[in-house]
Amino acid sequence: MIMTVSAVAFHDNTFAVFDLREQLQMLYINMWELLTQLEYVTPDQRVVVYEEIAHIRSEIVRVITELLAHDQRQHP
Repeated sequence: MIMTVSAVAFHDNTFAVFDLREQLQMLYINMWELLTQLEYVTPDQRVVVYEEIAHIRSEIVRVITELLAHDQRQHP
């Protein structure tokens, strides 16, 4: 008995979309960790954590924008 398995890609840029989703997941995990750090950091460290939160937030927006762009190209 031979079984053939095939996958249908709904997006032309399936790997790019997968990679962006993976990046987004890691960014959310990093953000969660930074927000948890606010519970115990010193005032001096808090400034650095705020800067890192701002950076992660901008990266999240960038990745979401790219995901939406991929989707809009695929489904005009």
